[in-house]
Amino acid sequence: MSLGNINVVSFTGEAILPYIKELGNLRMKVFREFPYLYDGTLVSEEAYLNTFASAKNSVLVIAFDESQVIGASTALPLSEETPNVQQPFIDEAYDLEQIFYFGESVLLPEYRGQGIGVQFFEHREAFAKQFSSINLLTFCGVIRPEDHPRRPASYTTLDQFWQNRGYSKTAMICKMEWQDLDESQESSKRLQFWIKRI
Repeated sequence: MSLGNINVVSFTGEAILPYIKELGNLRMKVFREFPYLYDGTLVSEEAYLNTFASAKNSVLVIAFDESQVIGASTALPLSEETPNVQQPFIDEAYDLEQIFYFGESVLLPEYRGQGIGVQFFEHREAFAKQFSSINLLTFCGVIRPEDHPRRPASYTTLDQFWQNRGYSKTAMICKMEWQDLDESQESSKRLQFWIKRI
């Protein structure tokens, strides 16, 4: 699928590996923005992305402007995710084998508002629907206070965009650790899950 010179393409398994460094740099750039404020390193990014690439049923969706990587999105079965992401669903007696987890979506600012984010969801949903056991899709977003000092005056949440894709906010919370721009070390962050039944 394409938008002018923009092509959005799905990759799985080892086909992901040639893009690891570009994706690491992209993630670090985009996630520095509010609300994630992530102060990452390429070493940790490459370790994360290589682990993701080795997952049995993962998918990586990349947006290209000609040959330049300008955005990316990830997904894999929740059963292949880390325990901290799985635990809220275990606590609520969900079957992990029936759930597909959507990881991050990152897109350079100048390409936003052109429908690429919608394509990220469409590609990942299409991939998840290949598995007959899957009947639930989920992702999580970081929770930041309304009065956070780095919250831009123009910032709006993606809640409406996610609702328009058919997702509903839940009360389920997980925790992840990363180093914020204003921190000297990693700290725990709370993230809230959204779900969609298929």
